[in-house]
Order: sequence, then structure tokens, then C-alpha cells
Amino acid sequence: MKQKGIIYILLSALFFSIMAASVKSVPDLPLSEKIFFRNFVGLVAVFFTVVRMKIPLKVHNPRLMLMRALLGLTGVGLYYAALELLPLADAVILNKLSPFFVMIFASFFLKEKIGKYQKLALVIGVLGALLVIKPTFDVSILPALLALLSAAFAGAAYTVIRKLTEYDQPTVIVFYFCLISSVVLVPFMVIEGFVVPNFKELLGLLSIGISALLAQLFMTNAYKYAPASELSVYTYVNIVFSALWGFLLWTEIPDFISIIGGLLIISAAFVNYFSKRMKTVK
Repeated sequence: MKQKGIIYILLSALFFSIMAASVKSVPDLPLSEKIFFRNFVGLVAVFFTVVRMKIPLKVHNPRLMLMRALLGLTGVGLYYAALELLPLADAVILNKLSPFFVMIFASFFLKEKIGKYQKLALVIGVLGALLVIKPTFDVSILPALLALLSAAFAGAAYTVIRKLTEYDQPTVIVFYFCLISSVVLVPFMVIEGFVVPNFKELLGLLSIGISALLAQLFMTNAYKYAPASELSVYTYVNIVFSALWGFLLWTEIPDFISIIGGLLIISAAFVNYFSKRMKTVK
């Protein structure tokens, strides 16, 4: 059963990488339009699931639900903006720092303790991020900071979800995230100016929405067969897939320093993973 979970989480990583590549493939469309399609496709799919399974949509903690949606939407917006400006692999590497932000936020707001090996993972992750970002004192650092901030907002959203699951089931949380995001994005699309996509761009927008939905479905199903703590490390395969798409579609080759930074971040993920395994064994 665990093997099935691993296969599903790898498929999830594949479709998340396709989503990122799809965002980058439609550079002439407004950012709000790309994010809207990502959420609206999910909203339609989840709505049919809710109706079919007769899931009640009552919200038990509206404040947390709204906070989760706005934090998640901001994280997605920053990530998509970074994808437009950075090499695909670099943006994905920095976005994959979100679990470390979860660790920090959960420590402050949920009073979860950070173990010594998790602290080591944080240090390694920060070093890796610095190598990918290559800090400078000019505007050239802004795209990398957008990707880093996307990880921070995603981490904050996941932390809220952790608390929110005490009140509402996952399907309801996803439904309201997609609904609130879609509604909030409408005025932004009006301000930016909605661009009627040509056939190729329409395919790109549909690919963003469908691949994001499939990634979420595979990820959700993966956790039915194995605990999240045992599967999380496999999500980092997304970096490999993204680097492959970047090379095949845009001839992007990460420089040596970025590769070292990415390897450090993946190493940090392994340290964090094994620290959790040791806690479980104890």
C-alpha cells in the first residue's frame, strides 16, 4: 500500500511541475488570469464532488477559512510571478522551502517544538536558499525574493490548514479556497484587463488548471496509503521534473551554484524527514 502512495505522490510532483511549466508557457497573459484559471477549474471539480457526496458546506471557523484562502492566494500569486521571471528550476527550488516555513510558523503559533535535527535542516535549507538567490544589493534579486516569499505565504497557509482541519474536512477547505480565490481575482482581472486567449494560450490556461487539479488529487490520494511524514520527501522530485521541462522547453540550464543550493535544500528535506522518522520510532 505504501508503494501505491509513493507512486501517487510522484505523479503529484509531475503534475505540479507541468503546472509550473504551463504558467511559464503563456507569458503574454495577465498574472491574475492565470491564477483565476488555476482556481476556477478546481472550484468546478470540487463543487461536483461536494454535490455528488452531499458534503455539507457549513464553515465552523470563518476567520481561519478566510485567512487560509488569502494566504494561499498570495502564495500562488507570488509563485506565478516568480515563474515568469526566473528559470523554472530556480523558482521551484525556492518554493519548495515552504515546509521549513511551516516548521517555523507552527513553532510560533501552534507551539510545536522544533527538534535539534529540524534546526539543522533549517540551517542547511537557508544556506541552500542563499546559493540559489545569490544575494545582491540591486533589483536583480527581486524575482528570487518573490519565490522565497511565495514559500513563506504557502507555509503560513499550510499552518492555518493544520489548525483548520480541527473544524472542517479537507474537501470543504479546498472548496472555499477555490471559491474565495476566484471571487477575489475578478476585480484584479478587470484592473489588469482580461485578455482573450488565442488557441495556444487557452490550452496553456487549461493545462494550468487541469494539472494543478490532478496534482492535488494525486497528492490527496497518496496520503490515504501512507502518512504525510513518509511521503513529503518524494515531493522534491518536482525540482528534477521542473529542471527537465526548463531544459527541454526553454534550454534553461541551472548554474553550478544553483545546483549546489538545490542539493542542499533537498538534503535539508531528508534531514527533516529522518528526524521525524526517529521521533516516530521512539
